[in-house]
Amino acid sequence: MMSLLTAPPAAAVRARRARPGRLAVALAVLVVVLLPVAVTTERFLTLGNARAILASAALVGITAIGATLVMIAGSAVSMAASQTATVVAMVFLATLDRGLTVATLLALLTGVVVTAVQGLAVGYWEANPIVLTIAAGFAIGGGAIWFSGGTPVSAAAGGYEILNATPLGLPLAVYVLLVLAVLAEWILRRTTAGRQLYLVGENRAAARAAGLPVGRVTVVAWAFFGLCLAVTGVFLASFNTSATTNLAGTLTLDAIAAVLVGGTAIAGGKGSALRTLGGALLISVISDVLLLRGYETGVQILVKGLLVLAVVVLVHLRGRR
Repeated sequence: MMSLLTAPPAAAVRARRARPGRLAVALAVLVVVLLPVAVTTERFLTLGNARAILASAALVGITAIGATLVMIAGSAVSMAASQTATVVAMVFLATLDRGLTVATLLALLTGVVVTAVQGLAVGYWEANPIVLTIAAGFAIGGGAIWFSGGTPVSAAAGGYEILNATPLGLPLAVYVLLVLAVLAEWILRRTTAGRQLYLVGENRAAARAAGLPVGRVTVVAWAFFGLCLAVTGVFLASFNTSATTNLAGTLTLDAIAAVLVGGTAIAGGKGSALRTLGGALLISVISDVLLLRGYETGVQILVKGLLVLAVVVLVHLRGRR
């Protein structure tokens, strides 16, 4: 009887669920503010700039798609994305003399193994993912310096030019991004593994008590993330034709921003690969507008950092509510 008296009416529950959250409202306001600024920016409304935005969003988006699965599984974020992509790029360039196929497979294997090992520690030993990936970032970065001797790693042979192709005027990486986004969304929505990711992220202890393979699910999410990082590293290497220790730049921050802006819950249990795709495009548009208006890289990083901070605060407030 008491539960009947205290339970909210079904209509009220449905209305509350249908009501847009603070994050959705804030993002809508951001788009409304950004739109006139972008339209009035010189050279923004050009076909060449549209291609540049898509090309910029491609590498960040590929990384962010993998990071989405990790975050949905409740593993927060990885702070070693840039370092991993850099090492993959170095491996790819250094092994091109064995052929494009072999070099690509070795690069993909490197990304998957390096990242899956971190997932193993998170999934089976419950290591803190933030602390773990910060440490992994230092270790991987040190490995990159040791591997390269502190000098740029150049392509050992040709053959990578095919990865710089532009079918229908768009970089090949854009098409790979779309394929990975659709694949990740299908995995999340249509497969048992995807449903397990949401359950593990929602409540790890309950998932373990229910008999779900929490460790294996976590490792699979991280391995997929490693695959996406490896793809990003290969495209970075083919585009730049050489790799230095700072090749990936702000990839880690950009990917985290794209995932969070896409509405994926940092605590896990909620998220979408397609919304992450939208987040990557939004981050790319913001960077493009700032660049066209003459702002330096430091200002671009500052704006994206403030955006991530605002999203984290809004998500925290939503969680408290």
